[in-house]
Amino acid sequence: MIKILIVEDHALIRTALTLLLTDIPGFKVMGETGTGEEAVRLAKELTPDVVLMDVQLPGMDGLETTNKMLRHDPDIKILILTIHLDEPYPSRLLQAGAAGYITKGCTTDEMIRAIRIVHAGQRHLSDDIAQRLALKSSSGKGGESELDMLSERELQIMLMIVNGQEIDEIAVKLGINQKTVNSNRYRIFKKLGISNDVELTLLAARFGILKNHKTKDASETDTSDIIT
Repeated sequence: MIKILIVEDHALIRTALTLLLTDIPGFKVMGETGTGEEAVRLAKELTPDVVLMDVQLPGMDGLETTNKMLRHDPDIKILILTIHLDEPYPSRLLQAGAAGYITKGCTTDEMIRAIRIVHAGQRHLSDDIAQRLALKSSSGKGGESELDMLSERELQIMLMIVNGQEIDEIAVKLGINQKTVNSNRYRIFKKLGISNDVELTLLAARFGILKNHKTKDASETDTSDIIT
């Protein structure tokens, strides 16, 4: 029996995933939540085998949630399910220890297969994600984006800023002081060659990493297998 925790901030998709996976022989949905903070708590309490998780979550995002879960339980398998194909998400999540990365345009069969593969201790990537990572690797430095220059903490703070969170709110959620948040913010500006939050938001929109922003590729995918 594969024990699964579902982490998805859209209630409709979360419910659909729960109903779908509950009917699969050998699967047991242990719990579901829409936030990273609650996901970390439930992972400790329920000890799932596989966490099926979106990237963009309110408050603590998928990257930080992945880090915290794996620090507590290095054996837990985290399978990312998201609309985001573009960097920096795939590389950063896989570097953080995610066992797999699939998109919401995948078929139900692929998602089920991916859960079984990562539970068995192997890595699974959607074909489109694997191709993009391969192209980036083969192109060397020329394939890197501006966001690759950011540290994990800087990227996390950037994502929180461009998705509307205030400096004091970020400080509380990350357990650091506001001065540290601002120091990271100015380092981000310097590395990216920009000077303010407006330019930062425009850059984030170009990479499709705003909370309510979809990349062209993601918007063209068919999610009917997930939400019906």
